[in-house]
Order: sequence, then structure tokens, then C-alpha cells
Amino acid sequence: MNGVVVNYRSSKHRQKDNYMVVLPENCDSKAKAEKLIGKAVVWTSPAKKEITGKITNVHGIKGAVKVLFEKGMPGQAVGSKVRIE
Repeated sequence: MNGVVVNYRSSKHRQKDNYMVVLPENCDSKAKAEKLIGKAVVWTSPAKKEITGKITNVHGIKGAVKVLFEKGMPGQAVGSKVRIE
């Protein structure tokens, strides 16, 4: 299954660089997104390096999920595709 990185997880004054909001394809409700909690996510950089993460929670009611990556994500990751395993 694939997904698209939507944005960083942020608050009013802070941005968490290793937390990303991901929108999985064919996932349009909160109930479908809850089934993905605990799965692994892999982002591949243009230099073919992989950064792995884990789905921790849902984000909103339209099927987006929060992903905690092992280290900070670069800005070029926003809008790119990830692999959900």
C-alpha cells in the first residue's frame, strides 16, 4: 500500500521534524485508518536512502495517519510517496 506525505505534525509554535501526517490511498475514513496503526512506513530519498517509521495514531476523520519516523525528515519529503508495509 502507498501513501502521500501531507505535512509535518505541528502545533501553534512548534514543528515536530520526525512526525509526519500521511494520507494512505484507498483510506477515506477514520475506521479504515485505525486498522493501519502499528504498520511500518518507508520513505525513500532521491539518493535511494530509506527512512523507516511507524504509524502511531489517526489524524482527523478523513483517513490521515500520524507517522513517527526514526529521525528528522527533510522538507523535500512533503508531497512525496511512502510505502506502507
